[in-house]
Parts: sequence; structure tokens; C-alpha cells
Amino acid sequence: MKYISILGSTGSIGTQTLDVIRQHPDMFSAVALVAHKNIELLEAQINEFQPLLAGVVDEEAYATLKSKYTGPTKLIGGEEALIAAATLQEATMVITAIVGAVGIKPTVEAIQHKKTIGLANKETLVAGGPLITRLAKDYDVQILPIDSEHSAIFQCLEGQHEDNVDSLILTASGGPLRNWKSEDIATATAADCLQHPTWNMGNKITIDSASLFNKGLEVIEAHWLFSFDYDHIDVVVHPQSIIHSMIRMKDGAILAQLGNPDMREPIQYALTYPKRLPLDMNHLDFKEILQLEFIPPRIKDFPALALAYEVGRAGHFMPAIFNAANETAVYAFLDDIIRFGDIYKIVTAVLDKAENTSEFTLDNLLAVDLWARKIANEIIYRR
Repeated sequence: MKYISILGSTGSIGTQTLDVIRQHPDMFSAVALVAHKNIELLEAQINEFQPLLAGVVDEEAYATLKSKYTGPTKLIGGEEALIAAATLQEATMVITAIVGAVGIKPTVEAIQHKKTIGLANKETLVAGGPLITRLAKDYDVQILPIDSEHSAIFQCLEGQHEDNVDSLILTASGGPLRNWKSEDIATATAADCLQHPTWNMGNKITIDSASLFNKGLEVIEAHWLFSFDYDHIDVVVHPQSIIHSMIRMKDGAILAQLGNPDMREPIQYALTYPKRLPLDMNHLDFKEILQLEFIPPRIKDFPALALAYEVGRAGHFMPAIFNAANETAVYAFLDDIIRFGDIYKIVTAVLDKAENTSEFTLDNLLAVDLWARKIANEIIYRR
């Protein structure tokens, strides 16, 4: 039996993780669930899975749940809930399904408590790659990717000698603006950007998909997960989202992982690794006609992808600044404070102000993250 803590249990990845657990009750048990503020869904999850601990990060929502919940599950409020779930003694694996840099600290704590990490919070490695990978090595902790692209690469690399692999190829759907005219992209609305053609994701990730910031974050994450330099990580637009990513061998052969766009497959593989179990979902059927397209990304129209390579190569705190500024700008866009085209401008403006010299510690990383958000907000509200 594996005992699972889920940070972000009411979000897209969290609910699908619980669906996998639901399918295999003899193998997995959810012992800790943490939500941001969706207490209605969290309470239903508590009643079904009876975890030892449940948390609500939003203090007001926590107080509401605390006032009416009478069951045996221990309730914790605030960001302390993330740490408590990540370090729960009974948990053997922590699924980091929350969005944003808020995932860094609980991931660090989980590693230091020798929990296996199911990583769905890409910002943790984007911002904290040097720290997280060092800690995972020091504590002999396995980090298993849950993002569909990184899970695909992880699966393709299984059994391959590293000397035989030339490069990684991340696939991108291209997002909802893929076929828009160049002159129209900057004025796309949040409603436009949230109409993702193949995946059902949270708002922040969906906006990042529309701008290709998300793919840039995934490039940086792949660098840290698989130890490939940026010259050997490529991106191709694949609108059907059937091939989740590929690896290119040195003899030119391409190995790919295919499947319908359903996150339960990579989630279950992380939970069962290295074994595979049956999974009730709509599987890919080759008796149906499949048309697979591959298109170079439109770098000039979606420059965030090229910028990600630039900050990735710069290293140290630059990816953390890139991530924090983007996160701040995306939420401003969702609140209709800035235009879609302003997101990239704000991120580059923050990067231009950055210093990249202090020692890479957790405290300095969190301080840099706060600085980048502060500068981004100053730029946003001066506009």
C-alpha cells in the first residue's frame, strides 16, 4: 500500500489523482489532502477518502470548514497545511499538484523527510532546480514527473543508455491562439486564451499554454529532470496532443510516447512506477483514423519560448525571476488589468532589473521570488 499526500487535491491534477486512487483502493490510500479554498469539494473528498489530515490554505475558507466539520480528519489552515501534508509521517509519496512557486517550500520539506515526489508543480524545478536536484540526491529521494510531456520523456528514456540519446523533443499543443494572425495575438482576451483545444487545465496553466510560457517552463524543467543541456532540448507543435513527447537517438531514431490527452495515465505511472496497472479511461485506438501534425513553433509571435531558453542558459536565479514575473502578470491578465501582449513585456522588464549573484539557498530563492513579484506589480500598476 502506498500512502499519498496530495497538495492541491481539488485542482485538475488532484482530482484526477484521486480518480486513480479510487480505481485501485487496494494499492493506494490518500492520507492527506490540501486545497486552496474549494472547501465544498474538499469536504466531499474528506468524506469519501477519510484522510488523516486535510488542509485549506485560504484562512477564511479554512475557518468556514472548521466551523462545520465534525469528522475525525485533522484540519489545518494556512500555508502550514502544505508543510504538514508534505511531512506527514504516514505518507510515503507527496503529489505536488499546486500551481506556482508556493510549491517550492513544501517540496523541499517533503524531500528532507524522504518522501517520494510526484511532481506536477513545474515551478518547483524551474525556480529551484539547483537546490531541489541537490537535495533529492543528498536524501536519495526519487522525483517522478507527472506533467504529460516529462512523463513521456521519462518513459522513453527507460532502459536507454544515456550515451545513445541525442536530444529531447517536447511537444506543444500550440494552445488556442496557434492559428491566430500575428497582429491579433496581443489583444486576445482571457476568454479567448482559456479555450484550450485539447487539455482541460487550470486557468493559469491554460493562459501559459496560449503564450507558450508554459512550454518554456517545461524546457527548463526538462533540463533539471533529465540533465540535458538546452542545445539538446527541442520543441515542436503537435496540435492533436497524442504524442506527448519524444527522444531522438544518436542514430536518428525517434522514440515517442502516445496516448489520448488524459492526465490520469502519467499520474498513474508515477504512482505505480516501475509497474503498470490497468486504467479505466478512453485509450488510444489505432482502428480510428489518426492524423498527426508537427509544426515549428511561431517564435516571433510567441517569444516567451525563446526567452525561456535564454534565462535557462543564464541559470542561477534568472529562471525563478522569469517564473515569478510571469505568474504575477498572468493573474493580472486574468483580472483584466493588463492585455495579453503585456505579459511578455512585464516579464522582460523585470528580468532587465534583476541581479543574479547571491548564493543559491532556499531563503535567497524565496526572497528573489518575492522581489520579482514586487517589481512586476510595480510595473503593472504604473501602466
